[in-house]
Amino acid sequence: MANFSKSQVPQFSVEVYQNEFLPEGGREVNAIVTVTSTGGGTTGGIPLADAAPAYGAGQGPGAAVVLMVDCSGSMDYPPTKMRNARDATAAAIDTLREGTRFAVVAGTHVAKDVYPGNGGLAVADARTKAQAKEALRKLSAGGGTAIGTWLRLADRLLNSADVSIRHGILLTDGRNEHESAEDLRAALDSCAGRFTCDARGVGTDWEVKEVTGIAAALLGTADIVADPSGLAADFTVMMENAMGKEVADVALRLWTPVGVEIRFVKQVAPTVADLTARRTEANARAGDYPTGSWGDESRDYHVCVLVPEAGIGQEMLAARVSLILPDPSGAGTPQTLSQGLVRAVWTDDMVASTSINPQVAHYTGQAELAQVIQQGLDARKSGDFDGATAKLGRAVQLASASGNQDTAKLLSKVVDVVDAATGTVRLKAKVAEADEMTLETRSTKTVRVKK
Repeated sequence: MANFSKSQVPQFSVEVYQNEFLPEGGREVNAIVTVTSTGGGTTGGIPLADAAPAYGAGQGPGAAVVLMVDCSGSMDYPPTKMRNARDATAAAIDTLREGTRFAVVAGTHVAKDVYPGNGGLAVADARTKAQAKEALRKLSAGGGTAIGTWLRLADRLLNSADVSIRHGILLTDGRNEHESAEDLRAALDSCAGRFTCDARGVGTDWEVKEVTGIAAALLGTADIVADPSGLAADFTVMMENAMGKEVADVALRLWTPVGVEIRFVKQVAPTVADLTARRTEANARAGDYPTGSWGDESRDYHVCVLVPEAGIGQEMLAARVSLILPDPSGAGTPQTLSQGLVRAVWTDDMVASTSINPQVAHYTGQAELAQVIQQGLDARKSGDFDGATAKLGRAVQLASASGNQDTAKLLSKVVDVVDAATGTVRLKAKVAEADEMTLETRSTKTVRVKK
């Protein structure tokens, strides 16, 4: 288990950005909540005076990781794909921090614990890493794909260890054809909240919505590695990020007074993820939204609530946003790491009440960008080329206006841009499958507003 000095104790801060002024009769209140976690007490100038440590010095988290490698028959076409997958998994194992618990699962239509192979987890050191890489060399392709069984085995392995950080890395190259969609959904439901999972699709024969759905359900990342030769670099970065996690199971708690309705709660940076339906009730006036594991990082959330109508000059607390760390035993009182307030003030100053907060405007556009890309690609696949042109044109316009250059570059491989400012585009006659899948997979990635 890791030991942290006092200066290294992970701490959290909450900052709220909003226009708190409403016109007479106005009800909708929007706020961007920036959550920052740091292990060293500073975050490049963001004040942490009001932040609380996530746990005491010397109470490091302890981590466990399970790597799930697709070994279905399609991984042999071409044979280099399986070799690249073995090499990538070996690179990830080399990146494991000493003392981390870990296991390797070979996934086909069944799941097999190939290392350590005893129904438990190994402890990372030079000897066990070498043994795991030797086990990897024996992996071969054959069989079908039933990802739900891989996740259930990973869950059993991860929860055999008394650690607070539990993480999965899943690689697949094909569609989940050997179990029903309901079986996969049931597996995801049973694993949600028990471990986080990053999912990667290699090549172009897998289903984007399947892989992104796994990552979304388990609060991880999703991406495409179109060229299998890029797997080792990707797996190394993924494992480095996993090793950087210090606090697990942090919840965003939203308390609202009587009469306030919650419209939505979304993560909007670094990716768009709607958390609204994932609320669990904390008490009569508050609910918790899962955020997963944290290292040294910052994320933005968009909170939208409807308040009761009020007269000019009145003001109210519209919501209180807190970061909550549950007691690991489940018996104690959850720890409040930090909190911020969302306010509503009614005014007859038209300039004040009609001004849109820059952060709110930016992320509203980023959420729309993710949505219109999905809609445009779906329309293109269904043969609705006019609809696809309109939606992807709007996406180009939004990406250009917000400075989301990565998304703009991906869009330019699917459409010919005539005028980015007006969203005037033409669909390309031929689009490489990898380019279309990359745009779809990365459509939810956002750029942060310049504050």
